[in-house]
Amino acid sequence: MNKITYICVALSVALFSCNKKETLDPQSVIHDDTDTPTALDTYIRNEYINPYNIEVNYKYVDVNYEMGRYLYPPTESKVQPFLEMIKDVWLGAYQQVAGTTFVSQVAPRQISLIGGRNLDPQRNPETYLFEETLGQADNGAKITIARVDYYDPAHPDEANIRHIIHTIQHEYCHIINQHKPFAPEFGKITPDDYSSSWHGKTTAQANALGFITNYAAANPFEDFAEMTSHMLMKSKAQWDAALNAMPEKGKVALKKKEAFIVEYFRAEWGIDFYQLQRVAYQRMQNYL
Repeated sequence: MNKITYICVALSVALFSCNKKETLDPQSVIHDDTDTPTALDTYIRNEYINPYNIEVNYKYVDVNYEMGRYLYPPTESKVQPFLEMIKDVWLGAYQQVAGTTFVSQVAPRQISLIGGRNLDPQRNPETYLFEETLGQADNGAKITIARVDYYDPAHPDEANIRHIIHTIQHEYCHIINQHKPFAPEFGKITPDDYSSSWHGKTTAQANALGFITNYAAANPFEDFAEMTSHMLMKSKAQWDAALNAMPEKGKVALKKKEAFIVEYFRAEWGIDFYQLQRVAYQRMQNYL
């Protein structure tokens, strides 16, 4: 009975309090900036949405990112210089070699940007390190790219620029493969050395087994994307020199994988991969 009495008294006080008339401020405390495009929004519409139908998300929206990670959106002033660079090196190279139609049809529908590093909140139990996700391609529709705030065109950091370009070339290769999968014969070139414990290998050990990086040893899909992205980061002469310096077994396997990739792009897409390699490398040099 006491509990009911207390509730009734509290309810009476609440109703009495609510009966007071107040003058409400006509200015809403909720600010909606969606109706007023910024200069950056206009740039994105003109350079990404209209020609390629690619939406760019640079504001934090939960649904666009992995939950449980310490992520933050890029600094707004960093976004356009970053987008200008990747558009020139990545989209520009494919457009020059494969044509605008290819890029429009095989482009991701969304690019989501992260300001800092995308670190796993849990340490890897084998290495005791926080593993970093450099980029991610989702179902052929979206590419997520981290480290946007690390890009500074006024003070170019060559290692970071290479890091960014390699990441987007790698993730875009996944999207290309999702549109037209490569034949399973690629995975049969080094079938016995793929492992979920790829991070336990050094780069030299991976090279000796026929993988361009230790991550390439994770599975054939990552192997194909790592091969493709690394080839696009070097001139043909630099690539040949790198392979020729590797142990014989690894060199033979990597040359087979190279030939497979070149033929895939020719047969499935009508793309001269060595021309694409030359153009992508030349465009990248402008930012180093």
